[in-house]
Amino acid sequence: MFRHQKELQFEAKPEKPNPLVAKYLQELIGGQYGEMSVAMQYLFQGWSCRGEEKYKDMLMDIATEELGHVEMLATMVARLLEGAPVEDQEAAMKKDPTIGAIISGMNPQHAIVAGLGPRPADSVGNPWSGANIIASGNLLADFRANLNAESQGRLQVARIYEMIDDRGVKDLLSVLLARDSYHQNQWAAAVKELEENEGTILVPSTFDRKNERLDIAYDFYNFSEGDQSKEGPWAKGKALDGEGEYQWLAEPKVEGEAPKLDQVTPKMYGTPPKK
Repeated sequence: MFRHQKELQFEAKPEKPNPLVAKYLQELIGGQYGEMSVAMQYLFQGWSCRGEEKYKDMLMDIATEELGHVEMLATMVARLLEGAPVEDQEAAMKKDPTIGAIISGMNPQHAIVAGLGPRPADSVGNPWSGANIIASGNLLADFRANLNAESQGRLQVARIYEMIDDRGVKDLLSVLLARDSYHQNQWAAAVKELEENEGTILVPSTFDRKNERLDIAYDFYNFSEGDQSKEGPWAKGKALDGEGEYQWLAEPKVEGEAPKLDQVTPKMYGTPPKK
């Protein structure tokens, strides 16, 4: 069950309308790492969670918070778009080239489709897609994906923060930056706990490694020109999973032959054999 409270958790008022900034903020709503993505990702992970109850409760807490972030950003976009009819904007564009340059960056769907409102889309108008979310049923794999999502999301918020001057919008972005900071800490802490509980960093942790080619499980192959990669901690020393030793190999092992395929059935109309 969900219940909606009318008040925003944090205020979302710009100093003045700006269609271009509204377009930027759409990325934070419906982009690959936007608030819609993380909200739905955490919800679906929570709904299918079969681990300890604390993990499900945490997922539902954060997912619901992210829905509130969507609402705050959607409200901000609507307010950035309000204040002048489209006709007045067209007149301003003809009168002042500077204003024209700003308004020309407007997402036309904000006016044509949404009537000067927000859209469930990214900054170039691509509709939000459920393909953006990850909910595998494995908490360690999912929490790592969540850490990445919060890292990418915070990076995008920080970039937009530096691109704009509106104090009201920056105040909202400072809230999102702070919450994304916490969420990165939160997911990192959860990943660390799960790794310690499962005794490995590998996913899945319960797969029988006897079914794995362990003789090549810790080799780093130098597939590209240069050998600087051998200086990294991934190329020498004890593996982080505690079960092997990394080694750097100047040349990859070759165990297979050059492939040669048979002709397909004539009904497939492939290239016929030479007569």
